[in-house]
Amino acid sequence: MEPQTRAGNAESPTATANAGEGQSVAFPDLCGDLSMRIDRNGTWYYRGSPIGRLTLVKLFSSVLRRDTDGIYWLTTPVENGRIVVEDAPFMGVELIVEGAGRNQIIRLRTNVDDVVTLDAEHGLRVVHDPSSGEPRPYVNIRNGLEARLARAVYYHLVDLGEGAGATFGVWSAGRFFTLGPATGGPPTGETL
Repeated sequence: MEPQTRAGNAESPTATANAGEGQSVAFPDLCGDLSMRIDRNGTWYYRGSPIGRLTLVKLFSSVLRRDTDGIYWLTTPVENGRIVVEDAPFMGVELIVEGAGRNQIIRLRTNVDDVVTLDAEHGLRVVHDPSSGEPRPYVNIRNGLEARLARAVYYHLVDLGEGAGATFGVWSAGRFFTLGPATGGPPTGETL
């Protein structure tokens, strides 16, 4: 039997969001839009007002999902509702660095206190604003949910960087993560 939601069948984004590789998950009934949003700085809002209690934001973030169409959902055992995310749902607010060079381990702490190691599962990607060329770095936190690195965190990452052939980047957990081209020095930007 195929999982069903009010929104549709198992092909519906609400029925298959972040199920994991090769898995399908049936989600509860669709509640519609929840009047919640996460701004580009990682601040959570409900009906236009910021949610000031970090414990409540952490609770909501623990049930946050993103479907294959890029729509964000809060999914509990009894409700499934859409929320708006302006950029990435989390902000990378701190780097924790151990070791150096190829043996270096870089961990990232988010604004909801998730800590991940920059590694194969939690990769780094840097996109550039099409009009300004400014870098916007992101790290995968879990199941396609990303954290955008705060400016100071990105600059810390750049300080740790080194050239590797034609690219500039950082080592973590035995992998090299590219920040940009090696020519012209490390990539920097004002709009993160």
